[in-house]
Amino acid sequence: TLFIFLVCCQIPLYGIRSNKSSDPFYWMRVILASNRGTLMELGISPIVTSGMVMQLLAGSKIIDVDQGLKKDRNLFQGAQKLFGIIITVSEAVAYVCSGMYGDINDLGITNSFLIVFQLFCAGIIVIVLDELLQKGYGLGSGISLFIATNICENIVWKCFSPTTLNTGRGTEFEGAIIALFHLLITRNDKVRALKEAFYRQNLPNLTSLMSTVLVFGVVIYFQGFKVELPVKNAKYRGQQGNYPIKLFYTSNIPIILQTALVSNLYFFSQILYK
Repeated sequence: TLFIFLVCCQIPLYGIRSNKSSDPFYWMRVILASNRGTLMELGISPIVTSGMVMQLLAGSKIIDVDQGLKKDRNLFQGAQKLFGIIITVSEAVAYVCSGMYGDINDLGITNSFLIVFQLFCAGIIVIVLDELLQKGYGLGSGISLFIATNICENIVWKCFSPTTLNTGRGTEFEGAIIALFHLLITRNDKVRALKEAFYRQNLPNLTSLMSTVLVFGVVIYFQGFKVELPVKNAKYRGQQGNYPIKLFYTSNIPIILQTALVSNLYFFSQILYK
């Protein structure tokens, strides 16, 4: 599953025009597990959006679902997958119409259709992989696994990227760790080389890497915090147990929902603007 996801993250979309404008979703792509200009452009956004809408419909009693019945659960999950496919097509069309891959008049009908078709196929792959993990053929949920994979991929790339860039101070490596050794070897002033490796602008630096490790450590530490509530059995007197409630009870779900909502609102507003 991870191999298929990582391969799709590296395959560029066919037919797009190079867009050098700033990425409006740069800070959201980590949460959405998406990669700009590739098959994983949509990431997990269709799955999250469909789940959010279906849960709202069920919670507000617009649709009547009894989660205690297996038939209702299966129907609910099937409807959620179908709604996810519809959202995939809608978001793919929104991406093309909003000019994300160039002006639609320059792209032409054929290229526009091919881009939508590629995003649709990638969205189906993500939905199938998530379903595969939900059925027990893997560890954890598909959403959490895809986000974790995307984050790990970005961290490893920012640390060990061999890509060279000319920043005006000479050729530098993009990867923070590789850049550290390169600067120490090529620069005569070792102290200045260390400062540049720790604080260089517009490229990954060691300060950012250390901050990331620190945040990971703090989150893992607080993840272990929990409050145990004593629970008594009403039928059998004397029977008592503890029910643990984690400090991060909601985990990363609120951030994922907020990110998916903002991204959808942005693109549909872009369509209305066009």
